[in-house]
Amino acid sequence: MKQPCVYIMASKRHGTLYTGVTSNLPKRAFEHREGLVKGFSKKYDCKMLVWYELHETMIDAITREKQIKAGSRAKKLALIEALNPKWNDLFETLI
Repeated sequence: MKQPCVYIMASKRHGTLYTGVTSNLPKRAFEHREGLVKGFSKKYDCKMLVWYELHETMIDAITREKQIKAGSRAKKLALIEALNPKWNDLFETLI
């Protein structure tokens, strides 16, 4: 599945959040879950895919990622709560 998207990983409900962009969400989410991505998400145990948004182009996805990262934590929480109020791990819905 090659589809540009922005996503948010979480350590737990209302825990640490990581926002990223990718063209292969199932692969990238798996890498986060397995601790294969070094850096922030591994350090803070962000393994749950709690939100994502598909885009037509990678440029659109990157622009949206920057917008989300520049926003407040409250705005990120609102995005998650609107799509996934129970904070389920959405990884299983991808495969």
